[in-house]
Amino acid sequence: MDYTLHTTFPQDLQGEWNALLEETPTHVPFLRHEYLAAWTQTRGGGEWRELEVAVVTARQDGRLAGIAPLFLDRSTTPPRLMLLGSIEISDYLDLLASPADLQPFVDGLLPFLASAIPGWGTLDLYNLLEDSPTLAALETAARRMGWGYAAGQISHAPTIHLPGDWETYLAGIDKKQRHEIRRKMRRLEESGVPARWYIVQDAAGLEGEIDAFLALMEQDPAKAAFLTPAMRQQMRLALRCAFAEGCLQLAFLEINGRKAAAYLSFDYLNRLWIYNSGLDRSFMEYSPGWVLLGYLLKWANENQRTEFDFMRGDEEYKYRFGAVDRFVLRAVVTR
Repeated sequence: MDYTLHTTFPQDLQGEWNALLEETPTHVPFLRHEYLAAWTQTRGGGEWRELEVAVVTARQDGRLAGIAPLFLDRSTTPPRLMLLGSIEISDYLDLLASPADLQPFVDGLLPFLASAIPGWGTLDLYNLLEDSPTLAALETAARRMGWGYAAGQISHAPTIHLPGDWETYLAGIDKKQRHEIRRKMRRLEESGVPARWYIVQDAAGLEGEIDAFLALMEQDPAKAAFLTPAMRQQMRLALRCAFAEGCLQLAFLEINGRKAAAYLSFDYLNRLWIYNSGLDRSFMEYSPGWVLLGYLLKWANENQRTEFDFMRGDEEYKYRFGAVDRFVLRAVVTR
């Protein structure tokens, strides 16, 4: 394979990049070219003060066969190479290559990084899914080089596998929780208070809906602190890109004409990837977060989505809705 180091984000590779992603076992929305371009522009919403782009592409007979979307972090001694998207706001990350090309790509990648980028000490890859074949490929390549390799769990990633039918889904979860979901949804529906939920569809109203979502997010003090100006810019760019690509699901529950709850998800590859949420606490008597989540699960089953991925975080409510654990790992290669 022929390797190339890109020290600026390769905007011209969008088509080839996303086509390769479709062949990659870890095909997740956070690896799309548009998302990582926005992330690089905002330095992860301000998570990184500085970053040096170090994207590596590999071609086999002219065909794009592998991408290592990396950057060099000089805040550590020695510097480390990390995946664009790291660490906080991109739940799942990985290298891009087809199953057939992955091991040869990684075998050539490590010596290329050693020769092309001076001074780095570790290849520090966060947010790899536990079933990523990159883990085994990295270990094999590192051992061949005589380098160190270690990997360990860093986060839970609860996921619901959907049966494709709302009643079947409810029957498969704990009886007490099934009753609680039904009770809370019925209580709002029978309250006599005007209520509706909807998914944003109108491009003309998108910016206003994003504003409304961010306003709900910042009612939580922790999320308000998270929403720095740079993070707001990152969120806006990510949502606009997802909407343009047809994979944004921004859902609101309105009660008495006011937005009471919202969920931001990616509707991608026949799955829902639940990314963030917001809540108006003045409506807590109606349990708006639970109710909207119930509507989304019903919608996902009725529309034949196969998974409802809560992504990183082991909050209790995820398991109460029937999620089971997957794990996210960090893999470190040491020269």
